[in-house]
Amino acid sequence: MKYVSVAVDGPAGSGKSTITKMVAEKLGFNYVDTGAMYRALTYNFLSNDLKELEENRIKELLEKLDFRVEYVDGVQYVYVNDVEVSDKIRTAEVSQYTSLFAKSPAVREFLIDTQRNLAHTNNIIMDGRDIASVVLPNADVKIFLTASVEERARRRVLDFERQGLENVDFEKVKEDIKARDWQDENRDIAPLVKVDSATLVDTTSMTIGEVVDKMTELVKVVER
Repeated sequence: MKYVSVAVDGPAGSGKSTITKMVAEKLGFNYVDTGAMYRALTYNFLSNDLKELEENRIKELLEKLDFRVEYVDGVQYVYVNDVEVSDKIRTAEVSQYTSLFAKSPAVREFLIDTQRNLAHTNNIIMDGRDIASVVLPNADVKIFLTASVEERARRRVLDFERQGLENVDFEKVKEDIKARDWQDENRDIAPLVKVDSATLVDTTSMTIGEVVDKMTELVKVVER
């Protein structure tokens, strides 16, 4: 059976995760939450008292690790040594250390293999910064989702306000997004890029529903 894989990349605040999950649900595809995988490995490192970026120790723990990802009715479950950890990986401590361990070449290599294997056994849609360029360069559909800095800042401010935060400084949020863009585009390992074969979807003037419909149609063209 031929499975369809969809790679979605884009900068921070472009709505990738929210929209990609909605597209997955509409298509009946599995949404691959790559962030949960990084969190699961971080959880394992912390459980083994590792809180430093020690590559040899990381490799040692990965070699011993029984790690798997399963889907039930489209919901992703992550297992570390036969323990389902989806709830355990949402703690503040795991959040604090995940960005540190995501810099590890061994961690990235380990997870890329896992993510590629999922694409060979399921209809999947996966979002991130380097999905089309590194993780799934042979994806059937590649989409680069973006929006203007101003629009992404506006959306972020609205998110903060929904969380009950008041007097959020729009200019500060915008500058933070610009800084994150520069960091993502200039990092040493797998920088954020739009590959030539990706379809650009600029969501600046689009509603969420319009973006979901656009992305869904791009996938359905391939399925036909």
